[in-house]
Amino acid sequence: MTQNKPALYDGTDAVSVYATFPSAEEATELAEALVKAGLVACANVIPGLVSIYIWEGEVEREKEVAVLMKTRRALASQVVAEVRRRHSYQNPAIVVLPIIAGSADYLAWIDMQTGGGRQGRPS
Repeated sequence: MTQNKPALYDGTDAVSVYATFPSAEEATELAEALVKAGLVACANVIPGLVSIYIWEGEVEREKEVAVLMKTRRALASQVVAEVRRRHSYQNPAIVVLPIIAGSADYLAWIDMQTGGGRQGRPS
């Protein structure tokens, strides 16, 4: 008899780390390094943002690229530190967002990818 896994799991310690970058090249390079290091399971590089903000008293409008990185809460501070270390901005946007629920299989894959058992993409 096959045990049914719940489709939605809400007891996860997974988080997403969101950051913006000035170019797809910088974003992709960082994302790939963090995946290879096992600090994040997956990183989505999302081009085409327009960020509007005030910097040094002036309204700025810049084209940017967002990266959404999935990891475990226990690794979030390391991910943030690595993004800051490699980032070209003086004050980069980096935030950690909780994942409150999601696909049980996908969340297990995030845990496995960032916990040492490198197995590839989720099925």
